[in-house]
Amino acid sequence: MNLNSKIAIITGASSGIGAQFSKDLVERGATVYGIARSTEKLNKLHELLGALFKPITLDITKPEDVQNWVDSTFGPKHLPDVLINNAGLGYFANVDELNLDEWHKMLNVNLSGVFYITRLIVPHMKENENVTHIINIASIAGLMGNPKISAYNATKFGLRGFSDALYKELRHDGIKVTCFFPGSIATHFFDNIDEVDLHSNMMQPEDVSSSVLHVLETPDNYLINEIVLRPLNPKSPG
Repeated sequence: MNLNSKIAIITGASSGIGAQFSKDLVERGATVYGIARSTEKLNKLHELLGALFKPITLDITKPEDVQNWVDSTFGPKHLPDVLINNAGLGYFANVDELNLDEWHKMLNVNLSGVFYITRLIVPHMKENENVTHIINIASIAGLMGNPKISAYNATKFGLRGFSDALYKELRHDGIKVTCFFPGSIATHFFDNIDEVDLHSNMMQPEDVSSSVLHVLETPDNYLINEIVLRPLNPKSPG
């Protein structure tokens, strides 16, 4: 895909790798609808990136709000080319210590929110005469379980299953689906999580974004449906 003049949607766009995706896509000439709940952060990103970045204050866990935004934004003359489901959150604790509010928040953002927006964007992508692409940002926690993250594991394993079924469902409609499984990234995701052993060799947002851009820019008949990203050395030697 040549990203110049394409239309992209990115959830969780106001910070971290979502902001990096937005920056890199805008630099390639794409129009980016950056979705997040923080209007202040989105407006700051808009000031930085310019007119090609469209800040959209939206909670993807509210299906009616998502429906209203999609209906008012897209139509036969304005069709999306790229959807990056990046929004996600994690609460880490032993299974008997995680409270129900945290469980439901993770399910709503990491799984339901992805479904709400994807189900509405897919019909517009089917109308697009060009090959389009859905990218779901999961986690290495979608491939392996670990103590204290069982609930988070469940949401990311669920996203893997959703992605795997989705690519088989949509490939004949000219819609690619790729699921990314990144390891630790140097963002604010872990700021309030004591259970994670942080280290100096975490991946950088720009490195992860370069891999996303590579996958987006592959030839139309070439699909990478899953990709795992890890730091070479998760901790400094010694």
